[in-house]
Amino acid sequence: MTVESVEPGPSEATVLREPPVAGGGVPVLGHGWRLVRDPLAFMTRLRDHGDVVRLKLGPKTVYAVTTPALTGALALSPDYIIAGPLWESLEGLLGKEGVATANGPLHRRQRRTIQPAFRLDALPGYGPIMEEEVHALTERWVSGQTIDCTAESYRVAVRVAARCLLRSRFMDERAERMCAALATVFRGMYQRMVVPLGPLYKLPLPANRAFNRALADLHLLVDEIVAERRASGQKPNDLLTTLLEAKDENGDPIGEQEIHDQVVAILTPGGETISSTIMSLLYMLAAHPEHGDKVHDEVEAVTGGRPVAFRDIHQLSHTNNVVVEAMRLRPAVWILTRRAVTDTELGGYRIPAGADIIYSPYAIQRDPQSYERHLEFDPDRWLPERSESIPKYAMRPFGVGNRKCPGDHFSMALLTLTTAILANRYRFERVAESDDAPRIGVTLHPNRLLLRPVTR
Repeated sequence: MTVESVEPGPSEATVLREPPVAGGGVPVLGHGWRLVRDPLAFMTRLRDHGDVVRLKLGPKTVYAVTTPALTGALALSPDYIIAGPLWESLEGLLGKEGVATANGPLHRRQRRTIQPAFRLDALPGYGPIMEEEVHALTERWVSGQTIDCTAESYRVAVRVAARCLLRSRFMDERAERMCAALATVFRGMYQRMVVPLGPLYKLPLPANRAFNRALADLHLLVDEIVAERRASGQKPNDLLTTLLEAKDENGDPIGEQEIHDQVVAILTPGGETISSTIMSLLYMLAAHPEHGDKVHDEVEAVTGGRPVAFRDIHQLSHTNNVVVEAMRLRPAVWILTRRAVTDTELGGYRIPAGADIIYSPYAIQRDPQSYERHLEFDPDRWLPERSESIPKYAMRPFGVGNRKCPGDHFSMALLTLTTAILANRYRFERVAESDDAPRIGVTLHPNRLLLRPVTR
């Protein structure tokens, strides 16, 4: 018998509680000021106030969820949809018709359209491109010379996505444009999320003008890619061809805006999150060289000294664990939101219809109640005999349920291969001018990571 199978009698009916209000709010801005000044610390401490707590972001009341079990329940319940402050702030980039932001039947149809590109049996076809791009990255580096990890990480992430999914080879200049524009856009979108003072963001202030220029350039870049494909008349077997030939529920071609938004979702959030994770991996390899050495030894044992190949990644267990542990401590997606579509409850707390819910994978994945030595970089915690003790939803970097990232296997394959190739060839030394502190935006990565690769 399960707990769920017991129907409570009238006297046993649960009385829903009102979540407590978190401390530290200020007039007008509420808790938005804390989320601007030190968001990681603020979100990490919220569990001290309860499993669910109320925040004020400007004039809005937002509910924060702080435990692994409740974030899992939130993600799996039909009572909540993709919406809220995060997604509202992203609408200028992602639109409303892409798989990242759509809900209901539109979202389900879009997932069916793009899913074949990310099936496990499709991944080996991307292997040669991933190998070529990551090996080319290491060939450009000169042992002992400083590299800008931000530019290099964006470069490889965007080029792999463009070549694998859009069959576009001409991404050098566009990757640089995307790198510069995304840094501005994601910073501005985070500010608009935590301090939602809409009219102020329309004033012709320098920061607003820079944000608008960067956002316009990202959309122009996507329009260029789609227009070039149409003009070429070519129909390679890739995701862009699938989108251009896709039909809607009535059997008609999908609209231009949906095609645009889908390509945006492939190149921008995907490129941003993968590049952010590569930066975090490089940071961890420099900060913990003993694990870079272990990756090198594992690669040598698997390959026998030949160049690392895509086919090797399934045998690189420690390398995979390094990737997972880096994502645990420094997740690219560190904050998420949902919206309640009906009066409901979460953990015994009342959640009214229309309420926005916020939670932080960063805080969940560093919770001392879920992890021993929770701040320690320890890839071996993901060994089978140790990982069993970690709560079920304490580590879900790609989400769960019908909102799980469709490119999760693609991303893990690329990240594991990248880590193996980089650590096998180089040790990484930290540079004094580097700013390793997290850059807070919609995504999270080192502010300006400078490293010195040294050939092994």
